[in-house]
Amino acid sequence: MMMTTRRGLLVAGAALMVAACDNSVGSNGGQIIDARVQNTLSIMYQNYPETIELADRAAGMLVMPLIGSAGFVVGGSYGEGSLIVRGATLDYYSALAGSVGFQIGAKESSQVIFFMTPEALADFRGSAGWEMGAGVTTLAADAGGTLSADTRSKEADVISFVFNERGLQAAATLSGIKYQRILR
Repeated sequence: MMMTTRRGLLVAGAALMVAACDNSVGSNGGQIIDARVQNTLSIMYQNYPETIELADRAAGMLVMPLIGSAGFVVGGSYGEGSLIVRGATLDYYSALAGSVGFQIGAKESSQVIFFMTPEALADFRGSAGWEMGAGVTTLAADAGGTLSADTRSKEADVISFVFNERGLQAAATLSGIKYQRILR
């Protein structure tokens, strides 16, 4: 008779969550991501018109239509999106994070990272795995549909915008997410 442990259940649950996100190479995963990216951009531009000007000025944008996060002591986040430069998709990327500590719940959100300079875009594309650091300015959306930004965001090389948040998760954060190029 096999005994089930809490650790075994956590590992099995994490494996099922990752398997549910699969868009294997050779599938139409790229087309699915492209459609989700276009839908996410439409929602962002409609609800936050200030982002149109950011997109026009940006050297490139990493659009993550859905980053799902879940946790109960052990947690994780995962999402897939694409890098858009001058209106064209260049590459597909995943966002992955894991954490241990006090946390409970699940949520999902959309994220767009604006690379405002060609150098910032080149640094992102040249990295084996990129993590947001202290040099990234984060914009927040208020309940009225406007962006809260300070004067630093006008000179920032990288601007992150998280919106479309749904669900509830205590101790959830996007910090520590690693972005890596994937094949689709």
